[in-house]
Amino acid sequence: MHEPLIGVTTYLEPAARWGVWELPAAVLPSAYPRLVQRSGALAALLPPDDPAKAAAAVARVDGLVIAGGADVDPGLYGAERDFRTGPPAHERDTWEVALLRAAKAAGTPVLGICRGMQLLNVALGGTLTQHLDGHAGPFGKSGVLGEHPVTPVPGTLYASLVPEEASVPTYHHQAVDRLAPGLVASAHAADGTVEAVELPGDRWVLGVQWHPEMGDDLRIMRALVAAARAGAAVPSS
Repeated sequence: MHEPLIGVTTYLEPAARWGVWELPAAVLPSAYPRLVQRSGALAALLPPDDPAKAAAAVARVDGLVIAGGADVDPGLYGAERDFRTGPPAHERDTWEVALLRAAKAAGTPVLGICRGMQLLNVALGGTLTQHLDGHAGPFGKSGVLGEHPVTPVPGTLYASLVPEEASVPTYHHQAVDRLAPGLVASAHAADGTVEAVELPGDRWVLGVQWHPEMGDDLRIMRALVAAARAGAAVPSS
């Protein structure tokens, strides 16, 4: 069976340590590629690059995952920076926006995770709420995932994959404010926060606010892999 190649974006950090080395590094938690692998595909890491090369990168993968990470630069959606917004990751912002637009143009299946969902909304013309309380894990414990239920919107792609209310691993303090034109909300938290967005129609484009790579539910990633496999299939002669 053909194993699709799924490109996953990475962090770009000024210093990372391994062995005796401490050097600038493109890094990604191993849970991301492992989720891709557990779902029946090959993972390829896509570190920040020249945005002009985004279309060429997208052409070489069968599906695209925009991973979690730093807060999106509010300047991308015309907002002033809130004091609670973290430092921007300009290289990631410009590269990943270019990847998202190239993938949309090419019809490449896309999954945005946490920051990736937020950036998907921004890349297509939406805005973000720069700070939410109660979504960043247990109170007073930095770097510890929380968990809360999300409810699917009937009739959406997400609801077709996960039709029931599901408890998800979560860690974020920003969220969708104004939805981008064409995007629809496909899941919500109990407080009304948009927890999933998607692009209706023939293209497979889904964003989720939580971290599926940190859980055991493979349904979303398996669906991305299936869409990537179908798109990569060679037509019979």
